[in-house]
Amino acid sequence: QVQLVESGGGLVQAGGSLRLSCSASGRSFSSFVGWFRQAPGKEREFVAAISRKGISILYEDSVKGRFTIARDNTNNKLYLQMNFLKPDDTAVYYCAAGATAMTKRVNAYVYWGQGTQVTVSS
Repeated sequence: QVQLVESGGGLVQAGGSLRLSCSASGRSFSSFVGWFRQAPGKEREFVAAISRKGISILYEDSVKGRFTIARDNTNNKLYLQMNFLKPDDTAVYYCAAGATAMTKRVNAYVYWGQGTQVTVSS
């Protein structure tokens, strides 16, 4: 079992930056891990994922060049650096773990955090 806790969300103006963190406890998250987001009235969508050793990374097209995913396996942490934020990035951001392959599919991830709100004002 893995417990995930996100932090770092908040309110930022368009063009600004935020860094999200996800801490894992209970068991090291040695699997593929990723970030998803869900805006009001929309389905949860993939943002980025990273392989066990950080060698393979996948981004959703809308965040490429603006967001960077990274992981610290020693301290069981996952990060999402978000730069040049846009109002369309406003959503609750979720950390996810437990996938057995690199994938964008929501149901491939077993463990989920409670989410952290990111609001980008125009």
